[in-house]
Amino acid sequence: MEGLKRGAAAIIGVAESDLGAVAKDMSAIDLMAQGVQRALADCGLRLRDVDGLLCATAQSRTSGLSLAEYLGISPAFIDSTILGGASFMFHVAHAQAALQLGLCKIAVIAYGSTQRTIGRRHASVREYNPYETPFRPFLPSTAYALAASRHMHEFGTTREQLADVAVAAREWALLNPVAWEKKPLTIEEVLSARMVSYPFTVRDCCLITDGGGAVVMTSAERARSLNKPPVYVLGCGQAITHANISSMPDLTVTGALTSGRAAYDMARLGPGNIDILELYDAFTINTILFLEDLGFCRKGEGGAFVSNGHIAPGGGLPVNTNGGGLSYCHPGMYGLFLLIEAARQLRRECGARQVADCETAIAHGNGGVLSSQSTVILGTEATI
Repeated sequence: MEGLKRGAAAIIGVAESDLGAVAKDMSAIDLMAQGVQRALADCGLRLRDVDGLLCATAQSRTSGLSLAEYLGISPAFIDSTILGGASFMFHVAHAQAALQLGLCKIAVIAYGSTQRTIGRRHASVREYNPYETPFRPFLPSTAYALAASRHMHEFGTTREQLADVAVAAREWALLNPVAWEKKPLTIEEVLSARMVSYPFTVRDCCLITDGGGAVVMTSAERARSLNKPPVYVLGCGQAITHANISSMPDLTVTGALTSGRAAYDMARLGPGNIDILELYDAFTINTILFLEDLGFCRKGEGGAFVSNGHIAPGGGLPVNTNGGGLSYCHPGMYGLFLLIEAARQLRRECGARQVADCETAIAHGNGGVLSSQSTVILGTEATI
């Protein structure tokens, strides 16, 4: 991304808030604040050190104001850009820009959602679209199912291959103590589960949970003096292609093609240099599309690529090592959790699911209905 310097900023603290189904009457801002406190504790900083605040949630139109008031801080830099689940990767680039320009010294990115507790319809109001709403689609599932159906039609992708994505995510989740899903899953169980929107059964669709968290960033120089090993921002890229699925230029090609290229260019790396992938898997087709568009296989070959456990534990490419939105958690806008897991993997903190000798990671966010895409490439000290 033009203007941002490779490795000039680093993630220094990460934390989840409570996950799953949170205590009664907790709000999205409660969960944001909880995540902020835990992430600051992770890196040995305090609230008084924070002078940059970035956040987004569907449950608050002015989340920046609400969270700043809740925390009792008056940050010099504030950003509440909201572009769906990809928002937090956009925030990483914005935070790095602010840090480089001296607009702040310690930036915190936060998210929170109580969608499971209060009900998804109350957590996120869907706007009327005269070209789609009259046909009563079940959104967002129907939109992603449309992309999956087109991929199947054009490239011969099968429901079994989509199910492979869900099974791999579940296998990773079984290694994660805080993952929502705790039972093994088979391809047959995915295929025979309740149909939601063809070709998706409920097991092709992400979880509906509460949750939140935070990521703390600072300059590379400051990062080296703090508690945890810095995780450097090597590359960032963004793309917006549409808002509504009926306006998507090509149902089988996402903006990840553009955002990935920009991130690779900034990082001076390519797909072959990436050790682990954390991809926004709201639906099983997402993982296949993003693997293709980020250059890990050719367009149309994603279904074959994910087959036979290739992205599962012990496979050729570790993907969604926390269990993903399919089996770990999915509180509406999942992107922040990809950054948290990527940072933890690079800091060697993931226990049974830890990927050996990983030095680079992609955290790729997706917002709306394949509408906004944002790619962040992270690396350890060895990559600088």
